[in-house]
Amino acid sequence: METLELSVKSPKTVLALGPESAGNFTVFRKGRLYFSKNFGDLLEKDCFDEYVRELEFFLKKERIKPDVILCDSHPLFETTKLAHEMAGKYQAEIFQVQHHLAHIFSAVGEQAIIEPTNYNLKPKTFLGVACDGTGLGTDGEIWGGEIFRIQESGVRNQESGKCKITRIGHLENQLLLGGEMAIREPARMLISILGKFLPKEEVFLQIKKYYSQNEFELLWNQCRQNFNCLETSSTGRVLDAVSILLGFVGNKRGYKHEAIDLLEKNSTKPYADLKPKIGTSKSAIGHRSSVILNTTYLFEYLIKNINKDKRRLAATAQLYIAEGLCEIIQNLEPKTQNLKPTYFAGGVANNRIISSYLESRGVYVSKKIPRGDAGISFGQVLYYLLANPRD
Repeated sequence: METLELSVKSPKTVLALGPESAGNFTVFRKGRLYFSKNFGDLLEKDCFDEYVRELEFFLKKERIKPDVILCDSHPLFETTKLAHEMAGKYQAEIFQVQHHLAHIFSAVGEQAIIEPTNYNLKPKTFLGVACDGTGLGTDGEIWGGEIFRIQESGVRNQESGKCKITRIGHLENQLLLGGEMAIREPARMLISILGKFLPKEEVFLQIKKYYSQNEFELLWNQCRQNFNCLETSSTGRVLDAVSILLGFVGNKRGYKHEAIDLLEKNSTKPYADLKPKIGTSKSAIGHRSSVILNTTYLFEYLIKNINKDKRRLAATAQLYIAEGLCEIIQNLEPKTQNLKPTYFAGGVANNRIISSYLESRGVYVSKKIPRGDAGISFGQVLYYLLANPRD
């Protein structure tokens, strides 16, 4: 158990239970943070059992009785269910933290600890970029390529306390063909994206290594009918599809993160002739329209240049994401010469090409706290302490 000191004061003892895919928990008491290891995927029984056992042992050993229990906003996560059980046991308040905000506040919190002279533990205006595989958004959709403006509002609201949080940009929504099946079979993502601008026969030529003609016909019809499909702004799913298109992934099924890892591993020098295409999303009821990075345009470029060096195309695709995120921020904040203060987190922040480019523009990326889901519980606590949603 790692221990960190904070100068922030709060009379409450806070327990954060983290996400589901990389189990971890954090406890805040009297200015001190206790940050656990990564217990792995909590959907695996052995991992979940160890996580619960270590959590209960730590609370008993340190005689900790939480006043507040934090969890992800996804209602079906194992940690969310556990939060409700523990709230009854300890008569504690439950507060759910949106997944990508927890990512961002993990980076904010790290800078507050590691560079305390450069950061004041009071709410202030800053930008946050969170890129990962998937996380439930406040609009009920699946997010994963998000830009937020977080500012002190002076007016408390129920959702975000004294901070006004606005989703100001994101990656273009693409279809998860078959819902979560598209995570395990990333070729499904490629079908839905290429189907936006290519005829059926040409789409099949790009994915025939992964599906038979009959399987493809079923998936094509499912996509056209929008049956069992979800929209997502996920950066991870877009990079999965790029890896499939460029041929870095074998024809097996049951992937998780491998496609993105192979994409980065096979990257060399990017081409310089692709510039980000920025647009505006349609406004949903109750939600403002956002600036978007067009990712279909990326695939149009890749198809047009598919006979070029695949390793250079791989690097070009990743750089397109990084440059696009920075351009959105620059356009929204025209007075900002560099991108400070901006924080970048989420699993995709581990990508060398994307994170290096953002860091070169002045964006803060965590060095100690895990950038992916293994740092979520830490971010949940820092969100609670810095945004003060209840105090």
